Amino acid sequence: MKSFQYVITDEMGLHARPAGLLVKEAKNYDSEITITKGDKTVSCTRLMAIMGMCVKKGDTVTITINGGDEEAVYTAMKNFFSENL
Repeated sequence: MKSFQYVITDEMGLHARPAGLLVKEAKNYDSEITITKGDKTVSCTRLMAIMGMCVKKGDTVTITINGGDEEAVYTAMKNFFSENL
């Protein structure tokens, strides 16, 4: 299992467009990818659950990857977050 923390820098937070992109990206991998804010953890393949977390600019989220391709997914997710959020 690998994980990293990321502070959201997008002015609008994790709103519909980047959340949709995150779901699309997460569905490309076999590993289970979750996002955690505070005490709430949801799968990165569930759009409405991600949006329900109300992640805003400045919030710290933790991304956890668990599975056979976690090394590749770890790198891809870090790049995704830095480029999109």
